[in-house]
Amino acid sequence: MPVEVRDLTHTYNEDSPFAAAALRDVSFAIEDGEFLGVIGHTGSGKSTLIQHLNGLIRPTSGTVIVNGLDLSDKSTDLRRVRRRVGLVFQYPEYQLFEETVQKDIAFGPRNLGLDGDEVQRRVEEACALVELPFAAVRDKSPFELSGGQKRRVAIAGVLAMEPEVLILDEPTAGLDPAGRDAILALIRRWHEGGRTIVMVSHSMEDVARLADRILVLDHGKKAMEGTPREVFADAGRLQEMGLDVPAATRLARELSDRGFDVPRDLYTLEELEEALLRAFGEGGSAC
Repeated sequence: MPVEVRDLTHTYNEDSPFAAAALRDVSFAIEDGEFLGVIGHTGSGKSTLIQHLNGLIRPTSGTVIVNGLDLSDKSTDLRRVRRRVGLVFQYPEYQLFEETVQKDIAFGPRNLGLDGDEVQRRVEEACALVELPFAAVRDKSPFELSGGQKRRVAIAGVLAMEPEVLILDEPTAGLDPAGRDAILALIRRWHEGGRTIVMVSHSMEDVARLADRILVLDHGKKAMEGTPREVFADAGRLQEMGLDVPAATRLARELSDRGFDVPRDLYTLEELEEALLRAFGEGGSAC
């Protein structure tokens, strides 16, 4: 299900003296099955952008087209869009409100008017997708669960809507390292299963490992767009925007600057390891 954003501008408090442009003339497209990473400094417009992708907010000007539906057109039935584009907010566990895990995950599908058997199927499958033991947690209050489990319940509630596009805003924020790794592993598997993913993240390592393409925002404008290799190769420009590069990229550049035969455009630890093995070999010199 393709998504196309054309000249998107969004201004908060447009008709007041406190008007502020959060996005300005942003254009890009998302192809079926793609993993798009969105990065930018705090206040660059990332969260505002992704809220346009399922019609949660509408453009001040420009258009957002989702599978042929124009979200800037006020006559568009946004429910049709939200069934196909799921949005998981940062700290989604703050949105949990039902008495049990079962009821919380079922809330969205039930509001679609589905029959009880279909709702139950979706709830159980969503639990399986986020690797929650349904029988063990179904009757528990979501507030009794650990932080990582709450995050999984909240994500399951979105997955139960069976969206074709899944948008995640800082999905690992606030999690411990084990919880973070577990959520990232799930996201990787969902993408490998054919789902289209859009992920906002402050972690350059996470984006480098998972994304097919990266969109960089700076003060509400599209500053860069390309593959991880293309984007992270321009480390100087990223640093000017207050962003970093993956640790592998920093180390590769430092080694190259010191005369070692290591490519400067590496961006994952796996690539760096292979380059070092090639460069040093069995006790050989890399200079």
